[in-house]
Amino acid sequence: MAEFTTREVGALNTLEYRCYTEMNGKVVSPFHDIPLFANEARTILNMVVEIPRWSNAKMEISKSEHFNPILQDTKKGKLRFVRNCFPHKGYIWNYGAFPQTWEDPNAMHPETKANGDDDPVDVCEIGEAIGYTGQVKQVKVLGIMALLDEGETDWKVIVVDVNDPLASKLNDIEDVERHLPGLIRATNEWFRIYKIPDGKPENQFAFSGEAKNRKYATEIIHECNEAWKRLMAGQVKPGEISLANVAVDGSAAKAATAEGIPAGTKLPPAPIDPSINKTFFISGHAV
Repeated sequence: MAEFTTREVGALNTLEYRCYTEMNGKVVSPFHDIPLFANEARTILNMVVEIPRWSNAKMEISKSEHFNPILQDTKKGKLRFVRNCFPHKGYIWNYGAFPQTWEDPNAMHPETKANGDDDPVDVCEIGEAIGYTGQVKQVKVLGIMALLDEGETDWKVIVVDVNDPLASKLNDIEDVERHLPGLIRATNEWFRIYKIPDGKPENQFAFSGEAKNRKYATEIIHECNEAWKRLMAGQVKPGEISLANVAVDGSAAKAATAEGIPAGTKLPPAPIDPSINKTFFISGHAV
């Protein structure tokens, strides 16, 4: 397995911050160059951590920037933070994405009746260790939920780090309730209510909010991996997605090296507005 590290440019909590992925010391794309599968049997997957558990900054892989660094999402020019909806604090898992996956916005899923959200597949890693932005974790798939986010299918895959103490006992979605009681329920609630403090309505789920099992989740991941392959092969229009990579054979956007990436900077994080720590109490949201 290649050694993945991070190159941070700019100060965290600023518009300038970028977290690049390096493989053996050279910048690569976390969207395109990190393999989805971490073993030959395809039972262990790589995930890219965007947001460490308990943090609020909405970090995400940039689809449009050259070599897809992780940056903080913005709205109307301001950095985005998720609000604390009681009893939750920030994100309640290590949140990130599967590389080499894409939820095709041109394809309607037959069961959710909604098109893909044009992003890599989202991942909630439920192990006990707190990750860090840009970390590449090896995980096993446990289940999946289908959020309907503003009319788009937005899959949320439940996984656990293979090095977690509970990993050997967690093999499918029912094991999560057995060993981590309340977490699936809390995950459903979190996704339903997290936009309410910003004036948005409650989010909706397909399947009445049910978490589907590992087999179903694996099928969705494979579908989104095939969609990514079509994207890289030029069979669908990329829109604003940067396809720049160094490792995808047959890709027209493949380069020998990542040119023009700034050197890393070791800057202290910028201060966060204290209002981000406020807790919101949402009425009538009990599951």
